[in-house]
Amino acid sequence: MKLFALQFAAITFSLKLNIMEKKIIITGVTGQDGSHMADFLLKNTEHTIIAGVRRVSVKNHENISHLIDHPRFKLIDLDITDQANTEQVIAEEKPDYFINFAANSFVGVSWKQPVSHMETNCMAVLYQLEAIRKYCPNCRYYNAGSSEEFGDIVTVQQDENSQARPRSPYAASKCSARHIVKVWRESYDLYAVQGWLFNHEGTRRGEEFVTRKITKNIARIFNEYRTGNEIIPLQLGNLDAGRDWSDAEDFIDAVWKMVNQDEPKDYVIASDETHTIREFVEEAFNFAGFHRGECRWEGEGLDEKYYHGEHCIVEINPEFYRPAEVECLRGDSTLARKELDWERKSTFLDLVKKMVDNDLKMFNA
Repeated sequence: MKLFALQFAAITFSLKLNIMEKKIIITGVTGQDGSHMADFLLKNTEHTIIAGVRRVSVKNHENISHLIDHPRFKLIDLDITDQANTEQVIAEEKPDYFINFAANSFVGVSWKQPVSHMETNCMAVLYQLEAIRKYCPNCRYYNAGSSEEFGDIVTVQQDENSQARPRSPYAASKCSARHIVKVWRESYDLYAVQGWLFNHEGTRRGEEFVTRKITKNIARIFNEYRTGNEIIPLQLGNLDAGRDWSDAEDFIDAVWKMVNQDEPKDYVIASDETHTIREFVEEAFNFAGFHRGECRWEGEGLDEKYYHGEHCIVEINPEFYRPAEVECLRGDSTLARKELDWERKSTFLDLVKKMVDNDLKMFNA
């Protein structure tokens, strides 16, 4: 009996050790999604996080500064556009999971830098999957897809079977990666999936994205109004583009569930709602104290402006219009809710308020 107990304890310890020894490479860890994923995994698992970052002259580690000294968090140099570097890292680390969040992800810039977007968003995925095939074929792989792939939509809501109709070089690069993931999965029996995470925002969102641009500028305008200084209007492009917005933190557990299914499968993750940029602007200003009843839109087209009393606080800049616009996106996450048992926690208004409150606090810190 005592021998059996010792053997059982040894097996239990071995299983725990195996769990603890699992390694997860996360790319794009200094960005919004990668940093949230690192936080989530360090809190909810015993796994070691290997954070791949590209060596640059000026480091931007603000989103992971709180993790630098964590014993299960290791920073490594990884340039995902360098095939040799990618192979070396995967061959040395032999990860159990590889979660690829790294991307050129600003749609507007992709018309000016189409080759860079294809290299980072598509060829890098090919390099990663080839290295995994060679050196650790049991590794579970996730690539971040994009709702922009659906582009010039033909259905009200977009699900896993919706047609890809890209409207930007960025979206085309993500579509190309989608097909590479599928081909490598089916050709080499890899556990490789791509998730379509519809627009997801938050306090770690880059300032070049329209939602963060809005909330950062509102904090500035609030301070100008409070101090009696000249108010410089927020400049935006197409106000009536509709997007399916959610809180980025609500999506992280969906990604983790996606790479831990029995069989690899791609999923749409979304709020299943659409709100326009105009709505986001109105709600964000409202949360900052520029109440709707005191604000109004005047003018049409490129001459349209948003006023608070006598002050113009938003105006149109045609430079921010895209050569080809995606007018409306709305996801259908029915399959993820059913098969992954996933639900979002925050509403659209929760997200807007959270971002406004954060930027007001940061501006006045």
